Amino acid sequence: MSTTGVEVSGYTVERQEEVLTDDALAFLAELHRHAQPTRRQLLERRKERRAEIARTGTLDFLPETQDVRDGDWKVAEAPADLRDRRVEMTGPTDRKMTINALNSGAKVWLADFEDSHAPTWELVISGQVNLIDAQSGDGKLTYDSPEGKHYEVTADEQPTVVLRPRGWHLDEKHITVDGEKIAGGLVDFGLYFFHNARGLVDRGSGPYFYLPKMESHLEARLWNDVFVKAQDLLGIPQGTVRATVLIETITAAFEMEEILYELRDHASGLNAGRWDYLFSVIKNFREQGRDFVLPDRNSVGMTVPFMRAYSELLVRTCHKRGAFAIGGMAAFIPSRKDPEANEKAMAKVHEDKAREAGDGYDGSWVAHPDLVEICREEFTKVLGDRPNQLDRTREDVRVGAAELLDVRSTPGDITEAGLRNDVSVGLQYIQSWLSGTGAAGIFNMMEDAATAEISRSQVWQWIHNDIALDDGQKVTPDLVRRVIDEELQKIKETVGEDVFEKGRWQDARDVFESVALADDYVEFLTLPAYELID
Repeated sequence: MSTTGVEVSGYTVERQEEVLTDDALAFLAELHRHAQPTRRQLLERRKERRAEIARTGTLDFLPETQDVRDGDWKVAEAPADLRDRRVEMTGPTDRKMTINALNSGAKVWLADFEDSHAPTWELVISGQVNLIDAQSGDGKLTYDSPEGKHYEVTADEQPTVVLRPRGWHLDEKHITVDGEKIAGGLVDFGLYFFHNARGLVDRGSGPYFYLPKMESHLEARLWNDVFVKAQDLLGIPQGTVRATVLIETITAAFEMEEILYELRDHASGLNAGRWDYLFSVIKNFREQGRDFVLPDRNSVGMTVPFMRAYSELLVRTCHKRGAFAIGGMAAFIPSRKDPEANEKAMAKVHEDKAREAGDGYDGSWVAHPDLVEICREEFTKVLGDRPNQLDRTREDVRVGAAELLDVRSTPGDITEAGLRNDVSVGLQYIQSWLSGTGAAGIFNMMEDAATAEISRSQVWQWIHNDIALDDGQKVTPDLVRRVIDEELQKIKETVGEDVFEKGRWQDARDVFESVALADDYVEFLTLPAYELID
């Protein structure tokens, strides 16, 4: 392998030389040259698929893959350290969060380079440094905060690490190969695999991944090709990689079995990525009229008909094929200041995790260490000493296209409070992301890029479908701009003028307006926002 044609730009990050070695960069170049032609084609196919949805106003299961859905096949058996996934902790890979996650008591830690990660060059590189230190086991993973608090890994039993790289649509602007930007997901996957795969295998584990934002089984096929190539280049036994796919797009929901089939030698499960799923439904059917207009974001839970159908189909599909079904995010943040609000939030987490365990899921996600025990408790009530419930095949589930697309049956109103929540969450999250924090606590919820996408997409959809609020106000660009002014003023009063002036609020406003008010819908808000970070 050679580094010819590889260029790295940007500022120097501490310990960068340990991550971006010549051999590591050559490895990334091999992956890029192998995957990029197909990646380009698949991103174009996304546009064609979206145009077809806009033209027909519907989706259905693929007739050309009926034989896969009818076939008698299973995914590869899970390795020992991925068989019990009853509680998974998610979060970014900054040093403090890495230590807290490893001490959390969860069975799995999703080390996130995607929706809860702001992809500044510093965080892209330092996240890899932290994972190298975490996997080394030599005690190097410590952190001393500016406030003088010391952090170190003390847990005797640490979670299995599963890394989530960026989606296929995002570039990494600081690395080019042959003059072309490399996919951010290949950087995240490739650097972690190159530096850690051999050591993980030697310790009886392996390189495990969560794959986000896929829109078709062909994109899963490309990831599988990347896995095969990576294992071949480093002499890692084929089938060592294990991948769990987030079903977080409406198109992927119609191809769950095909996605597992393409990854069957490397697959370990599917995850119900509920927030991005709502975003995808709005995005794909944004111009299809009121049948696809959702009420206030916070009123759309997992028990509404179309979300219930998606959730149950995921369990049925996974267990039919011997794969794990992993539930969605519990995004509540414990409140130290309001015991009554905290009690209500924790009750909702209990209810959510009890529903998932009862439906047959094998585990679920939480976003805060204090929620780990709640998730464990609810799943243990169902699992007992069993590691999972793959034996529950849910043959009672009957879900077709009509059920998956039954958005019109979603109860709830579109209110000024809901509009204000969308605007405020969108502004606060984008400001946080631009400032280098990808997981932001807002209104006692852990918000990430997915929830910000829902917020701005709802605003766009309400405007372009002539929606009126329940009080009669029509949602227009002028109304939204007025709400933006008022919500920014509230934020300034809350944080103080000095703190506000140091933030990136004007940039956040510019990005939010460009993705919520423009006539042309921007596919991902992170695309224009990425141009504003280093």
